[in-house]
Amino acid sequence: MDKGYDYDEVREIVKEFGFTAHIRSRGEEAKSIKQEAGFKARRWVVERTHSWMNRFRRILVRWEKLPETYIAMLHITCALITLRAYCLPK
Repeated sequence: MDKGYDYDEVREIVKEFGFTAHIRSRGEEAKSIKQEAGFKARRWVVERTHSWMNRFRRILVRWEKLPETYIAMLHITCALITLRAYCLPK
């Protein structure tokens, strides 16, 4: 994540859910790329996934009124993305 997420509140939420925060301040990523050969940014994975999710119009336009229904559609979308990525022949 970039500097937009570099707040104590965000770090506490990440810790509460048991995730590892990969939050970098501005310029830190560029310095790492110059120092470490073969260094790859992690941000593209999230951006790619959001792009795949935006291909589902029902998620992009949010037709559902109930939060539970919307969350269910998000789960179905993620399942379909995973199925296409790992189970279907390329």
